[in-house]
Amino acid sequence: MKAGLFNKTKYCIAGDQGLLAEYGEGVDPTVNTKVRTMARSMKENRPKGVVEIIPTYRSLLIVYDPGMTNPYILENFMSELEKRLQGESVPPSNVIEIPVCYGKSYGPDIEIVARINKVTIDDVIKIHSESEYLIYMVGFTPGFPFLGGLSEKLFTPRLETPRLKVPKGSVGIANNQTGVYPIESPGGWQLIGKTPLNLFDPNRSNPLLYQAGDKIKFKPITELKFEEILKKETL
Repeated sequence: MKAGLFNKTKYCIAGDQGLLAEYGEGVDPTVNTKVRTMARSMKENRPKGVVEIIPTYRSLLIVYDPGMTNPYILENFMSELEKRLQGESVPPSNVIEIPVCYGKSYGPDIEIVARINKVTIDDVIKIHSESEYLIYMVGFTPGFPFLGGLSEKLFTPRLETPRLKVPKGSVGIANNQTGVYPIESPGGWQLIGKTPLNLFDPNRSNPLLYQAGDKIKFKPITELKFEEILKKETL
């Protein structure tokens, strides 16, 4: 599969209340920028009957009320909107720094990642924390950021058998992606560290610390610093 934009957007009917617009293939920042540009513009110019606008890596799902509109009206609207947006740039990404305590009980799979990639544990920490990662989409569980930009030096397959419980705040790697578990949940990613930050809180005015299109930078911290931040987060 070759990553990149399609020459023409592909529209697919998704059930009796959904229209899916596909803009390209693969984990590609150009494709994702197109998705986010269209999502933002659809929210700003929301057509009658649109209930929800859901951006993903390479596509945009429009959920609508079939009593108020239909997929053909929406496809025409989106096609015209896309023409008007040609060449429009997206706002600069916010960079969110996330402190992480790597290894030991915080990252029980870090040795596996190091062994598979024939590097040291210190190398894993250095390589993982020196990049800024684009949030391509948020999903799977509330607030889970799917991050692109992982170095090939750290590509590691998922666990053969997923864990039934992954601790809240765990930072993991799965193939060419990295991400953070904002809540305790099942999961099969290789865990290399943990953040003490409360990334998702439904009681906050803004439940998430980030959104799709932002960038995340991981900052290595000590166990002592982890506990210090954790105490502040639980006050």
